[in-house]
Amino acid sequence: MDVLAEALRVSGARGALGVVLKAGGTWGQWLDSYPGAALHVVSRGTMWLHVTGEKPLEVRAGDAVLVSPGTAHGIAGGSSVTMGSCDREAAVRALAEGSALRLGSAPVQTEVIVLHYEQDPEVSTPVLTSLARPVHVAARENAQLARTVELLTAELAQPQIGTTAAVNSIVDLLLVQFVRAWLDRHPEERSGSWLGAMRDPVVRDALACVHARPEHPWTTQTLAAATNVSRATLSRRFRSALGRTPGAYVTQWRMDLASVRLRDTDEPVESISEAVGYGSPHAFSRAFRRARGMAPGEYRSRLRK
Repeated sequence: MDVLAEALRVSGARGALGVVLKAGGTWGQWLDSYPGAALHVVSRGTMWLHVTGEKPLEVRAGDAVLVSPGTAHGIAGGSSVTMGSCDREAAVRALAEGSALRLGSAPVQTEVIVLHYEQDPEVSTPVLTSLARPVHVAARENAQLARTVELLTAELAQPQIGTTAAVNSIVDLLLVQFVRAWLDRHPEERSGSWLGAMRDPVVRDALACVHARPEHPWTTQTLAAATNVSRATLSRRFRSALGRTPGAYVTQWRMDLASVRLRDTDEPVESISEAVGYGSPHAFSRAFRRARGMAPGEYRSRLRK
């Protein structure tokens, strides 16, 4: 079981090209909070990321920085530039026309590719939303990531047949490569996040069991046995990595799976309850109401109005 792939699939993590920026001279733009995560990839020159309360971060050519969902931030050509507000109409127009959004003055010194990643709002497992601070990966830290940035840059520079499909695939690939690079190089930043938990082999193996067989009657004891550790060790490692008990995670993942199936399929509640590990529809309904604040049938009806 590839836990990351499965979590990204269920959470509906989808990447999309935002806009390509070309800037020179003195420039800066404050971006409103966006419901998804933003990945800024610098293909040329240098960009500075500004987040309220944080020290400006220099992002150089080949680097990428991921900003968590809902984080208002600014991008600029310097660490002390006064930034204007985002011209959304110009950005939308540039994206529709396939042209770059120009900022500052000529000549162009910096090029930035802005990518957006959204997560299904009905899924509560925090795959991308658990990153409290911007995450920066430098090109010198990961040659594979740098090559993918070059591939995306080349595809956008010379559009041809199939460019849209190619860009979409590269955008998804970039997220996976970015996560790998960050987990390998930034142990001090990964603690307490869902992605950071992937670096703990005990927690990762336990998550693989849950994700592979959500219908199994998992308990802390049976998960500990499946991962060859003691119950106390699994509980401690789980709390350290994810801030919750194994049982609480099992319930959360089951509710996420059930929520997506209630919304996207016409399966009977009885079938869904069995598929996510509940012996009776009544037990499932009780657990679902605690998690989502309403009965499964009401939840399905509300989402389909």
